Amino acid sequence: MDNCPFCKILAGELPGTVVYKDEICTGIMNIQPFNPGHILVIPNEHFQEFNELPTDTGKHIFSVSQELAQAVRNSGIRCEGINLFLADGKAAMQTIPHFHLHIIPRYEGDGFELEFSPRHAELPTRDELNKNAVHIQQALNNIKS
Repeated sequence: MDNCPFCKILAGELPGTVVYKDEICTGIMNIQPFNPGHILVIPNEHFQEFNELPTDTGKHIFSVSQELAQAVRNSGIRCEGINLFLADGKAAMQTIPHFHLHIIPRYEGDGFELEFSPRHAELPTRDELNKNAVHIQQALNNIKS
């Protein structure tokens, strides 16, 4: 895609610090990391949203991400835990229109937090959960048929 910074990195038109590369995906160091060792795993082909990603590509990206997360843990970079973060769509905080999975090293007191809205404490009723599950199941059946 013409204006996609990740596509430009993959094409060599923009600099990127590559930590992993194969025929399906590339792992690059995040230039604005939450913590040192923060990696982005991106498909080599442009897909904007999670649902556009072919299943085999998604499986491969998660497999590679698992290996990269272990490498971060073993690297000597401060890492007491790992967050995997996927922002799918603008409302979900996706800022680059190219699918990417964040591997974020975490440690106690690192200052990185997810803030929940006050609504988070308001638990839905079982009827609401069941109603939403039915809607999702119907949509899933439509996708599969």
